[in-house]
Amino acid sequence: MYQQMIFVNLATDDVETSKKFFTELGYTINPQFSTDDCACVVISDTIIAMLLSKRHYATFTQKEIADSTRTSEVLICLSAESREKVDELVEKAVAAGGSAGDKTQDLGFMYGRSFDDLDGHTWEVVWMDPAAVQG
Repeated sequence: MYQQMIFVNLATDDVETSKKFFTELGYTINPQFSTDDCACVVISDTIIAMLLSKRHYATFTQKEIADSTRTSEVLICLSAESREKVDELVEKAVAAGGSAGDKTQDLGFMYGRSFDDLDGHTWEVVWMDPAAVQG
């Protein structure tokens, strides 16, 4: 069965520094699709983050590239297998130089936190109780 993939393209000030940040979170870099101008970060079998230098990113759009440290361009949300995994990923991100989001969201059946990466892109990490999802 076909599994649709998502490729999130994000502009970065420094490809090498961003590669280091995301490998410290436990993700891998696919060298086959990485160059000096972009890093292919493998988040899962179906989720890829393409970290593009701003110069390279500009070749894909005629729009102004957002300063993600000052404006919100996108909220990226990743699922986690437990509350502990939510905390673990956010803590790794902060230890690697990112910043923790404003607040923890705890609704009992859903638990989430967020962090900003080195370029200010906001990543949310959420766990949902499987029993609540099934009904």
